[in-house]
Amino acid sequence: MISIKTSNLTRTFGSNTAVDKLTIEIGEGEIFGLVGPDGAGKTTTMRLLTGILDPSGGEAWVHGKHVVKDSESLKDDIGYMSQRFGLYEDLTVIENINFYADIYGVPRGERKGRIDKLLGFSGLAPFAKRYAGKLSGGMKQKLGLACALIHTPKVLFLDEPTNGVDPVSRRDFWGILYEMLKEKVTILISTSYLDEAERCRRVGLIDKGRLLRCDTPAAIKAEQGAKTLEEAFIRIITQQGQITNPLSQIPT
Repeated sequence: MISIKTSNLTRTFGSNTAVDKLTIEIGEGEIFGLVGPDGAGKTTTMRLLTGILDPSGGEAWVHGKHVVKDSESLKDDIGYMSQRFGLYEDLTVIENINFYADIYGVPRGERKGRIDKLLGFSGLAPFAKRYAGKLSGGMKQKLGLACALIHTPKVLFLDEPTNGVDPVSRRDFWGILYEMLKEKVTILISTSYLDEAERCRRVGLIDKGRLLRCDTPAAIKAEQGAKTLEEAFIRIITQQGQITNPLSQIPT
């Protein structure tokens, strides 16, 4: 089953084309990485697929729903964690989760079981009564993920969720994502970290709004005769003439 599908999806801002005729298909229960340097169009793509922005051209469907025509009902099926997820630092961990449960209309009778499960697999149970403002960066990201999952979405959008997070917390975060795949949750994650991209089933290299490659990390490395995904991506971007100094814009 196809969970996310786009056809020539385009978004312009004046004379700038942020997303340029993007066409991809992502299967149910797949973790797909959207990879590229800053300003490549990753965040705009996320906002288009979650119904926050309307496309300038093309179409997209998420979990069988059109992102424009069915934008309201789509919200029940997706979870979205933006780069600056809206945690309330003067609320505790449990209060933040309950706040998002209210937003998503999670029935009171179902909350305890869901919250206990989220606290358990995120490792936040011992910190349930701690104020969000007192959490480490890695714990804040886990709390943001728990809030995005409280309504049990079918598709999860994560926009550079581990940016600036320490390596250990990044590893723990990915462990949580792999557990979610067992429940056939589709995950679209944007990242500029090439080691994270290696953990995805497939990746799409995007730069200046254009999709340059879409395949498994192994296939992309083999195509370019590269030992690492970083090396392969730099070769592809350089071949396209997209950037003059790829090493400075794509962190590992």
